[in-house]
Amino acid sequence: MSDFWKELHEVGIIPVIKMNDAGNAVGLAKALQMGGLPAAEITFRSDAAVASIRAIAENVPGLCVCAGTVLNVENAQCAVEAGAKAIISPGTNLEVVHWCVKNNIPVIPGCATPTEVEACMREGLKTVKLFPAAVVGGVSMLKAFSGPYAGMKFMPTGGISPSNVKEYLALKNVIACGGSWIVPDKLLSERQFGEIQKLAEQAAALRNSARQS
Repeated sequence: MSDFWKELHEVGIIPVIKMNDAGNAVGLAKALQMGGLPAAEITFRSDAAVASIRAIAENVPGLCVCAGTVLNVENAQCAVEAGAKAIISPGTNLEVVHWCVKNNIPVIPGCATPTEVEACMREGLKTVKLFPAAVVGGVSMLKAFSGPYAGMKFMPTGGISPSNVKEYLALKNVIACGGSWIVPDKLLSERQFGEIQKLAEQAAALRNSARQS
């Protein structure tokens, strides 16, 4: 699991994607990889999620594909069987957390309060998702968390954009950020993978700039 967390930190910005057509998955994965963001969070917000995860895992093994919006153990199991390297949830579902821990699957549950962060700490987790980040305080919240929860890393998601991602990535307790702007629905549905690659390249440049400053 340590290799996964290192990979997550190196990627820095994780594209959050709703797949409506699994036939677009391989082209999308290659575009992200060539753009310098070799990772994707495929959300369980469509029926194409499992097939998309499987297509990426089988055809673009160098890309770290994760399953997002995982709300129950059944979805987590389907995602892992399809090749997902990690499970990401909008909230803290302890049944999902327990299943992932039992099966040595990296899990990143969503937290919006100190109570949820502490619940995850009691489960032995060291990384959680701050969601919805912008709504619950964003950078200010993460700075506040850095004191009492010094050993916890966060992946803020929700309201992250090119205008603020560097501010998030500059924080020591941020392992990576989740962002949906890198793969707009229109570009994906039209298979404009060249344009998606450009957006990935721009995001990677922001990541590099934030980490160097």
